Amino acid sequence: MLVNFEGGVKTRFCPSPTGLMHLGNLRTALFNALFAINKKGCFLLRIEDTDQERSDSRYAVALMEDLLWLGLRWQEGPEQEKGNEPYYQSQRQFIYDDYYQRLETVGIVYPCFCSESELAFQRKSYRVLGKPPRYPGTCRSLSQEQREELYSKGLKPTLRFAVPQNQTIEFTDLVRGHQQFNTNDIGDFIIRRADGSPPFLFCNAIDDALMGVTHAIRGEDHLANTPRQLMILDALGLEGPDYGHVALIVGADGGPLSKRHGSRSIKELRSEGYLATALLNYIARQGHYYGHDDLLSLEQLAEQFRIKSLSKSPAKFNLEQLQHWQKRSVGLLDIRGFWLWVGEGVEERVPEESHALFVETLKHNVTFPQEVIQWIDIFFSDHFVLNEEQQRTLLELTVPNYFKEAIAYLELHGFAYEPLIKHLSRFFHIKGKKLYTPLRLALTGLLEGPELNKMFLLLGENEIKRRLGFNHENL
Repeated sequence: MLVNFEGGVKTRFCPSPTGLMHLGNLRTALFNALFAINKKGCFLLRIEDTDQERSDSRYAVALMEDLLWLGLRWQEGPEQEKGNEPYYQSQRQFIYDDYYQRLETVGIVYPCFCSESELAFQRKSYRVLGKPPRYPGTCRSLSQEQREELYSKGLKPTLRFAVPQNQTIEFTDLVRGHQQFNTNDIGDFIIRRADGSPPFLFCNAIDDALMGVTHAIRGEDHLANTPRQLMILDALGLEGPDYGHVALIVGADGGPLSKRHGSRSIKELRSEGYLATALLNYIARQGHYYGHDDLLSLEQLAEQFRIKSLSKSPAKFNLEQLQHWQKRSVGLLDIRGFWLWVGEGVEERVPEESHALFVETLKHNVTFPQEVIQWIDIFFSDHFVLNEEQQRTLLELTVPNYFKEAIAYLELHGFAYEPLIKHLSRFFHIKGKKLYTPLRLALTGLLEGPELNKMFLLLGENEIKRRLGFNHENL
């Protein structure tokens, strides 16, 4: 085992490449990365692709692209070898076979020939009795002769770990504190499938130990796996990590997070225009308490990350909160970053002399790139006119002769926003929405948007007079 990192702490993210990376995956990766950065340790990436039917190398590539886009660079893993390779579990079967043999030598495992239908019946029987399903040890007492007979029939058994009876498994969870499990409630569990491949709880524990992982932060759905993994490691004389189990992210209704709650894959969110900073700031607070609402860089999130601030309660996904962080992140973009975010070819649609003003005007008022394109059409279209519905709304909101007076003032006193607003306010004895909304609606067709004084500068005097004049004539 090679452990090469400065801070003495090594965390890991070990996804299965069976689909695109989602928000739950991201939180697991982020918490482990933040803790490693905070402790000046190592963040390990390991691909757990032992599920031969569902694993796809395309998903492994996609999740690494997502991690790099988010800034979550691993210090050890694929293309960052530190002596513990290979980092794809499908390439580590020879290692697992060695440890299977060690367990067989000490007699703590046995072959199980039970069919899936038999196991399903056993689980159903336990549920009928109101007990949690567990394997009753049917094949544990088979003699060698009985096993040989079953082998001769061509049956391929799984390999089960013989859980010792009447013992207590105890450990201190990084998040939940003291944990205690009675081995009588666990039941003998499978550590090798019938096809020879290892299930998650076996290879995950072995690789954590061999790769020197010191801390593993993961979802509470893995809590029941921990005593099993600790028994495996103890039987092999290996040292595993300290485990911390955080509550899952759920939908607003408390159910498992899904698309119906507004959740999408990281790839989908990225294609929609979400910024990495927005996702990191939102997800970092899904189960971790920061005590403030500041928008933080990855380094700042790591600096303020504390294990004791991880929550035992489920985090509820809130799309509005995610969009809040998105809008704040967009507002911090510089000119170059803004155009890169909007997308290729859009920048050319804005007159070069208006680039800086356009970005400064828009970036605090948009959330997604599509909105920027809509504003380009509003500001720089020579054929902008209000539709019938917009004109009806304008008629309802505008005092008589509002635009006639505005045009007269502009032609007499020149193009200037502030003097115009002051004049209209005094002339009509109006303020607030009655003063500003007609002007905004006439110029943009919308009831909300950027500051009017900046919009005046972007539209220019001739276009403003054209739009106000058109509405004067048609009201």
